[in-house]
Amino acid sequence: MKLKLKRNDQIGFTFFLAFAISTTLIYHFEEQFDSQAWRSKPSQRHKMLDYIIEEKLFLNASKQEVIDVLGEPNQNLNNKKDAFIYNLGKPESFFDKKNKQMIITFKNDKAIGVSELDAN
Repeated sequence: MKLKLKRNDQIGFTFFLAFAISTTLIYHFEEQFDSQAWRSKPSQRHKMLDYIIEEKLFLNASKQEVIDVLGEPNQNLNNKKDAFIYNLGKPESFFDKKNKQMIITFKNDKAIGVSELDAN
């Protein structure tokens, strides 16, 4: 018995297959946060950024708690913004060749935001 799909079914199957492959690749290249990997492989930190932001890992954490997990920041911002900046390395990308940084913003010693910056 030969299976013959209608044209609409073929198109739908193709889109489903493309979605499944892309989701798998994104999951494969995005890493969950690992404190030891963060400290030992600074050039690979960019792979953990999406997970950190999506899971809100550091929201409401104190400065000391952030330092205990991530280590000392590469820079501190204390003029108008109270923030830590961590270098993330350069993502593997054809389009974006800039080094990335993560900024954790604090208010009253509690983290209120985590975002990505392009390094200078």
